[in-house]
Amino acid sequence: MTSLPRIYLDNAATSWPKPDGVYQAVDRYQREQGAPYGRGGYARAEHVRREVEAARLAVARLIGAAEPRRVIFTSGGTDALNLAIHGTLAEPAHVITTDHAHNSVLRPLTTLARQGRITLTRVAVSPSGEVDPAAFPAAWQRDTRLVVLTHASNVTGAIEPIEAIGRLARELGALVLVDAAQTLGELPLDVARLPIDLLAAPGHKGLLGPLGTGVLYVAPGVEEQLSPTRQGGTGSESELDMQPNSLPDKYESGNPNVPGILGLGAGARWLAEQGIERLRARTLERTVRLAAGLASIAGVRCIGPADATRRVGIVSFTLEGCDPHELAMMLDSGFGIEARAGLHCAPSAHRAAGTLDVGGTVRLSLGPFNDAHDIDAAIEAVRQIAGQGL
Repeated sequence: MTSLPRIYLDNAATSWPKPDGVYQAVDRYQREQGAPYGRGGYARAEHVRREVEAARLAVARLIGAAEPRRVIFTSGGTDALNLAIHGTLAEPAHVITTDHAHNSVLRPLTTLARQGRITLTRVAVSPSGEVDPAAFPAAWQRDTRLVVLTHASNVTGAIEPIEAIGRLARELGALVLVDAAQTLGELPLDVARLPIDLLAAPGHKGLLGPLGTGVLYVAPGVEEQLSPTRQGGTGSESELDMQPNSLPDKYESGNPNVPGILGLGAGARWLAEQGIERLRARTLERTVRLAAGLASIAGVRCIGPADATRRVGIVSFTLEGCDPHELAMMLDSGFGIEARAGLHCAPSAHRAAGTLDVGGTVRLSLGPFNDAHDIDAAIEAVRQIAGQGL
């Protein structure tokens, strides 16, 4: 590892650093609590149960969910998406997604399509990563059952118009699944207002929790159409040999990742205390600064919407004549800047942007703890690598 001061700009992969309360919650559970969730009547186990439910409540409040039991804890965003996709597509159906889709969406859908269980349509995105809601009616089929939207691309940062598309899907009778991996915790989200039936997100990105955590929100009534994809012990209704129908137990078999969930709850509470709107405004200002600075460098091409208000804190770019992986290595070894290079598990987004055949891009992604110094250091590092300012 480099001995240079660390500048972490890979928050789209996992957020770092975390708020102190996240570390404290995990450590306190491991050192002082240690009891299982929902599987004991003794005092310490009951205390753990209350803390897990407090974490569920914190996430529910953050997304505007009236019933915390509709927040299902999962092992990550991929787990949440797989539950939503496989759990709703028990019968043959047509599914629509977009070319923003991450492999956590594309791979389960493609698997089902190759098995002959679904048909799949992918709506194109523009080179800058924008989606036109007017393209969706042409994609519709009589048996369209599910529409999977990527709230924001992890490649371009472009924000999909989920409200307009979701309302159309609702009118035509399809369920709406939103992959909020890059938005939950950065953009305000209100599931009571927006046309969202299922909302999936990792806990370790914008929610600032530990790895190995995730959430799936299930809207009222949707549980009747969402089958659990695993069965097992829940600590409830143990006399039954069938999975309970009550929420959240229907989808939470096995011992959950309690230390991770408690850390996730601490992250959600920190976001609520800071105010997502305030954090978003700060990230937006720094995203504009970063994109403008990089675009001023000869040979650099930034991809994504020109209007920064239509993107999250992600700036992907290429440098003419420089392989993205080599560029990322130079940023790390020479400047202490940690960035992600490659295809970012989203090949269709790169194909649309014209960066698939050049090995992808270098992605700089901001979190709430990045400051103006980090932004300026990244710009200057790319400038030097590009041969300017030496």
